[in-house]
Amino acid sequence: MDAKTKAIVAHLTPIGWIIALVINMGQKEEMASYYIRQTLGLYLASFALGILNSIPVLGWIIWAVGGIIVFVFWLMSLIWSISGEMKPVPWVGQLFQDWFKSL
Repeated sequence: MDAKTKAIVAHLTPIGWIIALVINMGQKEEMASYYIRQTLGLYLASFALGILNSIPVLGWIIWAVGGIIVFVFWLMSLIWSISGEMKPVPWVGQLFQDWFKSL
């Protein structure tokens, strides 16, 4: 599997992310690792938003707005991975690269 395919598979579902991670561990490719880190950050952000959803009213508002933002960032990342570009998602993409640099 080439780097571009691994990057796209990592975006599809959390299970796809695990598959891309395992396959990339055998033969690390820079682009695949880059998008594996980006999508991990986006999945964790989604998880955190899900926890905030349990807070009445304010949590629901944060969940709704944050969910839209995370979805747009995920879509941007998917489009960039399909086009073969390595761009971080706005605001937090470079943090994801720093935090998860071991992947």
